[in-house]
Amino acid sequence: MVGIDRITLMHGAGGSLMHSLIQNHILRILKPYMEFEVPLAALDDAGIYNGIVFTTDSYTVKPLFFNGGDIGRLSVSGTVNDIACIGGKPVALSLALIMEEGFPINDLDRILASIEHTCKEAGVDILTGDTKVVERGSLDRLMINTSGIGVRNPLLDSNLRYVNRSIRWLLDSNLRVGDKIIISGSIAEHGMAVLSAREGYGFASSIYSDVRPLNRLIDRALEAGGVVCIKDPTRGGVANLLNEWAEKSHVGIMVYEDKIPIKESVRAAASFLGIDPLEVGNEGKVCIAVTSDRAEHVLEAIRECDEGRDAEIIGEATDQFYAVAMRTIIGGTRIITKPSGDPVPRIC
Repeated sequence: MVGIDRITLMHGAGGSLMHSLIQNHILRILKPYMEFEVPLAALDDAGIYNGIVFTTDSYTVKPLFFNGGDIGRLSVSGTVNDIACIGGKPVALSLALIMEEGFPINDLDRILASIEHTCKEAGVDILTGDTKVVERGSLDRLMINTSGIGVRNPLLDSNLRYVNRSIRWLLDSNLRVGDKIIISGSIAEHGMAVLSAREGYGFASSIYSDVRPLNRLIDRALEAGGVVCIKDPTRGGVANLLNEWAEKSHVGIMVYEDKIPIKESVRAAASFLGIDPLEVGNEGKVCIAVTSDRAEHVLEAIRECDEGRDAEIIGEATDQFYAVAMRTIIGGTRIITKPSGDPVPRIC
């Protein structure tokens, strides 16, 4: 970020540019005054203080409604998933609405109904909130901020009994050589659905967003035991997630192209647009790192859930190199670098 004096869309799109912004400005200036179990500087998807899991996220998706979801379902799912991925049990959310003057009340009611439905699906409630209205033209119709609190998942300790290492939460830095990596289903659906709805490419009839709360699937994985890391591949997609794990855990990661599930409609759309599906954001998938002896157990458990029926073991951590690499279908190997940002901006 040195030498950059203006924020661009890519600084909010995940990947290396956003990471540089956070490291060189936000973390450099903001200094915590208290000791936290998982602090801001860890850059995990939630922070933890005294056993309480806390996270926040703001949603600026464009358009507000897309095939398979809307900004309301997205805002609940994203916050619930961030709490669940670190090993928390989501309990309650805040809801802050920032609307432009003139926003249609019918659209607001539709989004609120979606929020209520998704809260019930996830087993959480809205505890508090805020409403602001700004002048017409000062933002893009509606933005939502949701924060969430959770407690330690009761299943986490039984899960960790299968893990022969000293960890307390499911952090990005927990990956070790030999751990297997599972993806819970086919990738890139959310980003491609939003892009099609926004740009009118004609893919909307065949591509649906995967947006959904995943805390129940994560519970199934923890019940099987041996899970060491969980993370949802949102902005920057699977490519960004795997690079974060590799960097924070100081290991290499090898994944196998023929094991990564991608629906043919998504693959065709991405190919047409020249987009790498590994870099496209997801809102209803998680990557799960598991000790090698428990990987098949976890895979079987999450495949019993509707949201995990297409799950696959896609790779493993290695000490043969310190990067993220993919063994291609034709037998070659290519390095998967951290993207500068998600190729589809404004997907969440």
